[in-house]
Amino acid sequence: MNALYLAAANLRFHWARTLVLVVAAALVLSVPVLTRTLLAQGEAQLGARAEATPLLLGTRGSRLDLVMAGAYFTDDLPEPTNMAASEAVWDSGLGIPVPLHTRFTAGGARVVGTTLDYFDLRALEVAQGRPFALLGEAVLGAGAAARLGAGPGDAILSDPENLFDLDGAYPLEMTVVGVLAPTGTPDDDAVFVDIKTAWVIAGIGHGHDDILAEGEDAAAAAARAVQYARITPENIDSFHFHGDPATYPVTAVMVAPYDDRSATILRGRYLDAEGPVQAVVPADVIEALVARLLRIAALVDAVTLVVGIAAGLALGLALFLSWRLRAPEMRTAFALGAGRGTIARMALAEVALVIAGAALLALPLVIVLLSQAPTIAARLIALGS
Repeated sequence: MNALYLAAANLRFHWARTLVLVVAAALVLSVPVLTRTLLAQGEAQLGARAEATPLLLGTRGSRLDLVMAGAYFTDDLPEPTNMAASEAVWDSGLGIPVPLHTRFTAGGARVVGTTLDYFDLRALEVAQGRPFALLGEAVLGAGAAARLGAGPGDAILSDPENLFDLDGAYPLEMTVVGVLAPTGTPDDDAVFVDIKTAWVIAGIGHGHDDILAEGEDAAAAAARAVQYARITPENIDSFHFHGDPATYPVTAVMVAPYDDRSATILRGRYLDAEGPVQAVVPADVIEALVARLLRIAALVDAVTLVVGIAAGLALGLALFLSWRLRAPEMRTAFALGAGRGTIARMALAEVALVIAGAALLALPLVIVLLSQAPTIAARLIALGS
C-alpha cells in the first residue's frame, strides 16, 4: 500500500508527464478495438445491402462499379445502360425491374431517379408527407433531409454538372413532398425522384412554350423556346421527351426475380461475354470485396501490433528515464532502509496506475464510438467509394 501511495503521489506531482503517458497508452489500447469494430460494421452493412439487392443489370464492364453505383449510390458510375434492359425483364415475366438513374446530385446528396416499385422492394416507409407522384417531386432520405434542412413543401435544386455547358444538364428545382423513415442504409442519404425527373435534369425531357406567334414558323418558335428550371402546375403539361424511350439512359436496373428458377434463367440470359448487358449478383461481388478487405485487415493488425509494441517500449523508456532522473531519491530511500523490492514495487505501481488510467480514459471513448460505429461505417463506405 505504501508503494502504491508513493507511486500515485509521484504521478500526481508530475501531472503533465503522467497525462501524456495516459493519453498515449489510451490510444494504443483503443485504436485496435475501434479498427476491428468499424471493419466488422462495414462488412455487415455491405453484406446486408448486397443480400437485399437480388440482381443488378448494367453495361458490361466493372462488376464492382455497377454494384457500388446501383446498390450504394456511390460517385464512381459505370457506363449507363438504357431502358431497353428494363423492358426486356418486364417482357420476360421473370421478375420486377426497377430502373435506377444516379448520375446527378442535389446539395451533395445523390439524386436517384427510379419508380415507386423501389420503395416497395426496399420496404421504405414515408415518415412525413407522401411519395412522389408528379414530375419534379422529390422524396428525401432521413439523412439527406437533415443535411439539407428540407422537408415537405420545401424546394431543393439539383447541382449543375458544368456551369459552362449550356447544351447539357439544366439545374432543376424540385419540390420536396416526403421524407423517408431512417433505415441505416444508403437510402438515408439519397434524394428520390421519378426517373422521368432525372431525365429532365439530363436534358432529355424539357418544357417550353409551344404557342406559335402569328406568322411564325416552327423553327422560329423552337429558337425562342424557354427552358424551365422549375416544374409548376402551369408548365408541367408542356414537358415532353425526345427520341425512343428504350434508349433513355439508366445507371443500373435492379431486378427482383419472382423465384430462384426465374433468377437462374435471368442470369443465364446475360452470360454472353459479347453482350452489351451483364447481370451481377451483388452478394457475390461484395463477398469477394470483403475477402480482400479481410486480407488487408490482417496486414493492418500486424502493423497495429508492431506499432503497439513500439509504443509500449516508448512508454517503458519514458518511465525508465524518469526513474533514472530520480536516482537521488532512490539513494535517499535506500539510506532510510527501503529495499530493492520496495523500489521495484513502486515502479510497478506507477506502470499499473498509468495503464489503469489509460483504460479508464479509453473505455468511455470506445463506448461512444462503438455506439456510433454503424453510422461511421456507413459514412466511410460512402466516402471510400
